[in-house]
Amino acid sequence: MILDNFSLAGKVGVVSGAGRGIGAAAALALAEAGADVAIASRTESQLVEVADRIRDLGRRVVVVPADLSDLDAVRGFCATAAEELGRVDVVVNNVGGTMPNTFLTTSTDFLEEAFHFNVSTAHALTQAAVPHLLASGGGAVINISSVMGRVSGRGFLAYGTAKAALAHWTRLAATDLSPRIRVNAIAVGSVLTSALDIVASNPAIKEKMEAATPLGRLGEPWEIGAAIVYLGSRAGSYITGKVLEIDGGIEAPNLELGLPDL
Repeated sequence: MILDNFSLAGKVGVVSGAGRGIGAAAALALAEAGADVAIASRTESQLVEVADRIRDLGRRVVVVPADLSDLDAVRGFCATAAEELGRVDVVVNNVGGTMPNTFLTTSTDFLEEAFHFNVSTAHALTQAAVPHLLASGGGAVINISSVMGRVSGRGFLAYGTAKAALAHWTRLAATDLSPRIRVNAIAVGSVLTSALDIVASNPAIKEKMEAATPLGRLGEPWEIGAAIVYLGSRAGSYITGKVLEIDGGIEAPNLELGLPDL
């Protein structure tokens, strides 16, 4: 049956930034598809809550509290996952993000930090995972990019540049690692996670964003999780080097920060 191709039974997923939001949704989706999962983020209490939900699904889970801006911690996370769960099949590079900033207050250090947190972390985790992915017979890497990596909006210079870099890193890494390891990305639009708490709690802002989105609503974390299962499973086995846009159809930012002209 076609649905059998979406099964991840017997597989192991590794998800960074999995304490909440898209990372938590990714970990739960992988577990629902049959995978055991290793999860990492800075806040242990959030990881414990996600881990309990994974165990309720009958799957094994490894919890690694870590500051994932530290690349040694990123590599250690992968090593722990492989040691405790026996293999690695799917890597989800979710950790990332950068606060909005004006052009003149975006220092070179701020720009470099954005690149480090969104691109270098993905490179470090993927590089550490490659031997384990190969030992498992091949696997899949899924990077969480953003619609801001392809559209223009004031205040998003550092974030958008870093996510654009991650999208092209995806294409280049897919070429380097083919044919045994597939590398894809998801360009995420506005999804109702804790990052949008202010939006969700302000009806006027939320309605304005929804009106600027062709599908007329904001996304849900589980919708990104579903795409991760697709890209990580046999169902997506003929896809590599691609960026899947899950953004409600937007072609311009649906959130204006109201930054004035210089």
